[in-house]
Amino acid sequence: MKELRTWIEINKKAIGENLESFRKLAGKKCRIMAVVKSNAYGHGLIGFSKETQRLGADWFGVDSIVEALVLRKNRIKKPILVLGHTLPERLNDATEYDISLTISSFEGLKNLKNYRHRKSKDFKIHLKIDTGMHRQGFFVDDLPRVISFLKSKTPEIKVEGLYTHFAAAKDPVSPAVTLRQLKEFKKAIDVVEQAGFRPIKHAAATGGAILFPEARLDMARIGIGLYGLRPSPEIGKKFVRKLKLTPVLSWKTIIGEVKNVKKGEGIGYDFTEHVRRNSRIAILPIGYWHGYPRVLSSVGHVLIRGRRAKILGRVSMDMTVVDITGIKNAKVGDIATLIGKDGKNEITTDELARFSGTINYEFITRINPLIERVYL
Repeated sequence: MKELRTWIEINKKAIGENLESFRKLAGKKCRIMAVVKSNAYGHGLIGFSKETQRLGADWFGVDSIVEALVLRKNRIKKPILVLGHTLPERLNDATEYDISLTISSFEGLKNLKNYRHRKSKDFKIHLKIDTGMHRQGFFVDDLPRVISFLKSKTPEIKVEGLYTHFAAAKDPVSPAVTLRQLKEFKKAIDVVEQAGFRPIKHAAATGGAILFPEARLDMARIGIGLYGLRPSPEIGKKFVRKLKLTPVLSWKTIIGEVKNVKKGEGIGYDFTEHVRRNSRIAILPIGYWHGYPRVLSSVGHVLIRGRRAKILGRVSMDMTVVDITGIKNAKVGDIATLIGKDGKNEITTDELARFSGTINYEFITRINPLIERVYL
C-alpha cells in the first residue's frame, strides 16, 4: 500500500462467507448478533460494523456505551447491546441513541430508577443471569426480587432481553458444564416468562453456537467466528465440518532497510542472538508498539516473497530484524506479511498466539488500533 509502512487488510468476501455460515448453522429463526467489541476484535470497529450491517447482521454487541455511540454516529442503525458495565453518568446516552444496556446487578437497576431522563423514552435492558461463570449477572434466586422491583418501581424500563454466558462452551470434550449452565438459564427463563415478560433469549457465543444447538435460542452472539477464527484449538475440523471459517484479517509491512552482517555478529538489543553465518538481514518498521509482541523475539517468522524469514534478536518498540539470507532478490520496499498468505505459505493468528503463549482473541485485539484497516 502506497504511503503506508504497515497496514491491516480486511477481506470483505470472507466476512460475508463467515456470516452466511453462521446463518445456516443457526437457522432462520435465530438472530445473529455481530459482536464487535474491542475495536471489532482488532479488525476496526467502524469499518467492520458497516460491512456486517450491509451484509445483514441483526444486532451488534459492544463492550461500552462509548463504542455504541461511535456506531450510532457512523450510521449503524441496527439494535445495539452494551455487554459491559455502563456508568450512571452515561445512561442518558442510551435512551437518546436507542442503545440497549446490560443490567446484571441490583445497583444497576437502582441507577436506572434514580436517573432522570432528558427525554421520555424507555430504558431497553437485557438482564444478565449468572449461571455459573461468576462474572456479571443475577443468580436465579435473585429473580423474584428483580421482578418485584421491575413491576413496582420502574415503568420506564423495558425488559428487552435475557441472557447468560458460558464458561467452557468451546470445549467439546467436557459438555457437562455448559449443559448445566443451560439448564440453570432455562430456570431463569421460566421465572421471567411466568412473570409476564417476553424477552429475546440468548446464551450461545461462537463456541456454544457450534457445539450446542439447543443453546442457540432466539439469538446467537458471534464474535471470534465472524472474523474467521476458531474459538479454541479443540474445535477442529471434526466439529466445524459443515462450517466454513475464513480468516478476515491480514497484517503487512515493508522492508525498510537491507544490510549484510558477518558470521558471529550480534543483532539488536542486548545481542540476544548472533548470526551463525554471513547473513543478509532486513529491518521492518514494526514492533511491539504496533502490537507485534516482544515475546516473538528470535522465535517468530514473517513471509517475504513467499518464503519464511526468521526474526533475529529482540523485537523492538518500532523495529524488527529478520533473516533474508536465503530469499533471493529481497529488497527495500518488498512486502513482509506478518499474518496471512504469501504464495503457498501462510502465517496464522493461531500460530502467532501459540508462540506468544496466548490465544488468538488476545493477539488480534492487541494490534494497535491506529494502524489503518484497508477493506478489500
